[in-house]
Amino acid sequence: MPRAKLFLIPGYVWHLTHRCHNKQFLLRFDRDRRVWMEWMYQAKARYGLHVLNYAVTSNHIHLLVYADGRRYVIPRSILLAASRTALEYNRRKSRSGAFWEGNYHATAIETGSHFRNCLVYIDLNMVRAGVVRHPGDWPFCGFQEIRGKKTRNCLIEKKLLADLMGIADPGELSAVYQAWIMEALKSKDLSRKPIWTESVAVGREVFIERIKSDLGLKILHREKIPVSIHPEGYVLKDPTRTYTKRAFLPEKGVFRAKKW
Repeated sequence: MPRAKLFLIPGYVWHLTHRCHNKQFLLRFDRDRRVWMEWMYQAKARYGLHVLNYAVTSNHIHLLVYADGRRYVIPRSILLAASRTALEYNRRKSRSGAFWEGNYHATAIETGSHFRNCLVYIDLNMVRAGVVRHPGDWPFCGFQEIRGKKTRNCLIEKKLLADLMGIADPGELSAVYQAWIMEALKSKDLSRKPIWTESVAVGREVFIERIKSDLGLKILHREKIPVSIHPEGYVLKDPTRTYTKRAFLPEKGVFRAKKW
């Protein structure tokens, strides 16, 4: 059963990444990416998963969720979408063997500028890979939903997303988010940033300390380190990971977000 290495404590936003076995490009066909999205929609309907953003690439998926305290929701949702995608692919290809890596990785993201940067990072995946020039050209990510171009079988809980982004009027969500995407594209800083996919948590120092306290002995050997030219940027990571100051997108403009 797909599982995170750490229990996803409630009241936090979590960025989940799940990779295909041995990093194979098993999601290279549109039909398989659609299968994952369709079953994730079924998982949302069955279990009440709070989806904030997502992206399906050729060999891994990104899923940004809010943990509401029901322990079964996230693992069962991941299991349903992952198992059905694997089953349908293996049947069609007369294939056997693992489709996914056993564990998906979970990173806690603080609301505010870190949440903003993670949202954008997820949607720019295929731009970063050189497949498309704009996330609007990739139908397998949350950008289409956030800007209101996709209206059926939507995964993203836009009211909750707007609230976490500090936007009082959900009707403003599309314009605000598109401006963030354009800002990121103009910055040309599209390099891969492992802090979003390999750390335990990303946020300000006070947020990292709160995560450490909540997780207790489960993160005994994790380290807290600064990773950004911004003085408030920290990650909680495994001792073997090394991140540089370029690990964060530039923090520009005014961004309001509600506190937990």
